[in-house]
Amino acid sequence: MEKIALITDSASDISVELLEKNKIKLLPFKVIYSDGEYEDRIDITPQMMYERLKIEIPTTSLPSIEKMTNIFKEAIEEGCTHAIIITISAAFSGTYNAVRLVCEDFPELETFVFDSKTLTMAEGAMVLETAKLISEGKSFKEITELLPVYREKIDLFFTIDTLEYLQKGGRIGRVAGTIGELLNLKPIITVADDGTYRTAAKARGSKQSVSKLIEIFKGYLEKGKYKAWILDGYGMDKVQSLYDAIKDLPNVVECTIAGTIGPALGVNTGPGLVGIAIERVD
Repeated sequence: MEKIALITDSASDISVELLEKNKIKLLPFKVIYSDGEYEDRIDITPQMMYERLKIEIPTTSLPSIEKMTNIFKEAIEEGCTHAIIITISAAFSGTYNAVRLVCEDFPELETFVFDSKTLTMAEGAMVLETAKLISEGKSFKEITELLPVYREKIDLFFTIDTLEYLQKGGRIGRVAGTIGELLNLKPIITVADDGTYRTAAKARGSKQSVSKLIEIFKGYLEKGKYKAWILDGYGMDKVQSLYDAIKDLPNVVECTIAGTIGPALGVNTGPGLVGIAIERVD
């Protein structure tokens, strides 16, 4: 009889409550300040990190090998025979490769490590869908075959107030640089099929950037039914504006404010992020 453990990293931005409700095990990123290390969402909350950004910009590192090892040991002690691990895009972090290496130390556990090629609630949506499939009694083989198909149904778009944090964190990739800052241009950033950032559009000012997100989402709704998760990176009133503008649109199956972007990701985007993870519903 199969018993499947479900594991994800904290870049999936799933709340602690949802993790517990869905029996999902968490690999927390480390948030490193001058006074010590904190585990994402365990020792440090998003609010704590955003407030402290005014004083110090921390660095981050992937979940520790010790934490990964302990989670696998815990799964085996609980009688699990299989484990599915869904990680942040390998283009942004070494977590995917590190987890694959740790899996080799546990031959008694059949594992599947899935590179989500995305992050935040786009990754989180895949994790929650996997939890649903496990609870419905789907087999390990069925779920691992469905995950790549499910990934094709999800897109992510977000805008930020400043590129400063992405630049400092080396995450800027192919996103437009400093000229946009001078002109108050706000990039609408998406994650491409290869798991890296791209600029999907540009808008002048915060209000226009929210309008652009609405316009992008309406384009999807013309093609079918969708779920939406609103991303809140201390985006304040912009988050509510986006939610109010799209929640009752035709073909919106579900619309949720997903909660606050966690410390490990928020460090690289800074305050003022608002975005949307979009899932096609067949």
